[in-house]
Amino acid sequence: MKFCSVCGHEVQFVVPPGDNRPRYRCAQCGTIHYQNPTLVLGTIPVWGDRILLCRRAIEPRYGFWTLPAGFMENGETTAEGAQRETLEEAGANIALGEVFSMVDVPHVNQVHVFFRAELLDAHFAPGPDSLEVRLLAEDDIPWDSIAFRTVAQTLRWYFEDRRSGVHVMHTGAIRSASHRSAREA
Repeated sequence: MKFCSVCGHEVQFVVPPGDNRPRYRCAQCGTIHYQNPTLVLGTIPVWGDRILLCRRAIEPRYGFWTLPAGFMENGETTAEGAQRETLEEAGANIALGEVFSMVDVPHVNQVHVFFRAELLDAHFAPGPDSLEVRLLAEDDIPWDSIAFRTVAQTLRWYFEDRRSGVHVMHTGAIRSASHRSAREA
């Protein structure tokens, strides 16, 4: 950020009085421009024993597989965003369930939230951000071609819960390779 969106003057990256971390602050009008993590919302759409995955038609990770998900929009709830993304990316109508996983991704300033979901029918089609959508059984998941570590971790948790018969909300963090510990995904 170089200029204040309120008055147009240059901003400085400083620790404002009473704060504990650097922020962009306008030297002219004093406005502090807070930058906060972005929410990525998605679903785990299930049809019988299969999961609906999308193959990405956009970067990053063009051609890789993911759960239907995307950025939350202003004016919507997390549930509305997850449903919208599922419809946009996979053309799928779902009955939205409870939050299943929440994964912090601090090195890119994101939080990924996935909801359990049941497909209402087997009619789906790729949206503009997807090359294809497919229902896959656990043994058919292309693990080496999953686009994001948050998606791979969410899928692992889902299949573990399904095998145990106990479904809980999962939380975790995925850090960059330079910050990763042996215990993290």
